[in-house]
Amino acid sequence: MLLSEFSEYFGESTDSFYLERHYPRFLATRKLAYETWKWERANILDVGAHWLHQSVLYSLDGHHVTAADLAVTLGDPAVEEIAANNGIELLVLEDLSSETVFDDLDDNSMDVVLFCEILEHITFNPVGMWKAIYRVLRPGGRIILTTPNFYALGRLPRQTARILTGWGGGISVSDILNVPTYAPHWKEFSRKELKSYFEALSPDFSVARSRYSSLTFNSTLATWKGRLAQAVCYPIAMLRAEIYMEVDLSQKSTGISVHPDLQRAS
Repeated sequence: MLLSEFSEYFGESTDSFYLERHYPRFLATRKLAYETWKWERANILDVGAHWLHQSVLYSLDGHHVTAADLAVTLGDPAVEEIAANNGIELLVLEDLSSETVFDDLDDNSMDVVLFCEILEHITFNPVGMWKAIYRVLRPGGRIILTTPNFYALGRLPRQTARILTGWGGGISVSDILNVPTYAPHWKEFSRKELKSYFEALSPDFSVARSRYSSLTFNSTLATWKGRLAQAVCYPIAMLRAEIYMEVDLSQKSTGISVHPDLQRAS
């Protein structure tokens, strides 16, 4: 579906710039997901659904979508109307770090959890959140995760230059103070890190599929530098901008096996 056609589902009551920039990513993620998709009509939990762009895409394919996010987006009357028009249930989150965050959902009620471009924003200890996701995801279910690749061409050289010139690492002070966003990228992962992340969470999780991917943004190709980066990155998988991962919950026997050390945290 062309962006112009898809945009009609939202009218003018959406963040059009965000939609235009991220629509190629939504399509690329869905294409990868459908290569191993095993549900005719899945129950999907879209965590961090924002303005429902991705939720609507899967709803149009006949899946039942529950969109979860903060009230700043899901409480907007225009978003509520879009949800009603597309059969999407809204779940307003108050504290994503809490083990009770999805208590409005039944145990084993979800086939798929979309966790796209969320992990890099998390600043809290996520164990409670993963306990909640584990509870609602049924055995045989899947987490579809996308997140920026730490080793992407463009990111790593900038980080190295900052480290060598005394400006530290991670997000810059300037971005923390000046970039208007709900949450900057506090932690970007390597594929190896992500695999160990889910292995540590629970033996019940297994990484069924992972790959470096070019989940392209429209703005990426807007300049000659962006086009050159894409041309260089595509043949060299480890330099691609994104990581796509499918994490299957093959069984429920162990639960989440990580127990944060609260005394250490204090």
